[in-house]
Amino acid sequence: MTLAEAQAIVDKWIQENGVRYFNELTNMAILTEEVGEVARIISRQYGEQSFKKSDEGKNLGDELADVLFVLICLANQTGTDLTEALRKNLEKKTARDSERHKNNKKLGS
Repeated sequence: MTLAEAQAIVDKWIQENGVRYFNELTNMAILTEEVGEVARIISRQYGEQSFKKSDEGKNLGDELADVLFVLICLANQTGTDLTEALRKNLEKKTARDSERHKNNKKLGS
């Protein structure tokens, strides 16, 4: 699935199942909440936090998909073409960082 296809699929889902998009501020709050759920799993699975009973059944892939869904909602409702935005972002990062990371001694083997 391409980013454009994902944007179209999410838009169709919203129209058929979600009634309408939440406003941008609400979706920003939801995105923050979903990122927090990803952080919770990461801190327990890869960090030093221990799992709680309430963490049972939480799946990192599912939580990342929640983040992606809300991010796509925000892109759709603000008229952002994620394919083009990502292309431009990668160009910016390449121009800015291509040598910086190669020369970073902290990243060496």
